[in-house]
Amino acid sequence: MYEEFSFSTSKKHDIIDIDGKVREIVGKSKVKEGICTVFCKHATAAIIINENYDPNICLDLIDALNGLIPKGKWRHDKVDGNADAHIKAAILGPNETVPINNGELQLGRWQSLMFIELDGPRSDRTVAVQVLGK
Repeated sequence: MYEEFSFSTSKKHDIIDIDGKVREIVGKSKVKEGICTVFCKHATAAIIINENYDPNICLDLIDALNGLIPKGKWRHDKVDGNADAHIKAAILGPNETVPINNGELQLGRWQSLMFIELDGPRSDRTVAVQVLGK
């Protein structure tokens, strides 16, 4: 089963928990044993798995990325000023794959699937979800 969902973002950098939407799609698929791949269809955003309990971890992650990859010092910045977002997205990656067992995503207790906005705000961000199995 393949399904996409779209949403807008409101901040320059943001981490959005998409776990509930992905679990809804897995449930609709009726797959009991398999895998679920979540893919970001943008070059300046990423998909990660991270802690969902303490919101400070998300802020820390954004701060760490900004410290490692500062804005304004890259060749691509002469084109449209967002080279740092492209570099961060390339390092984090556009997708995550999670096993499905007994119809449920096999994430740990504190883990969630998250969309990271690195060049917002944007009015139309799209995530693709592919569920495979039996």
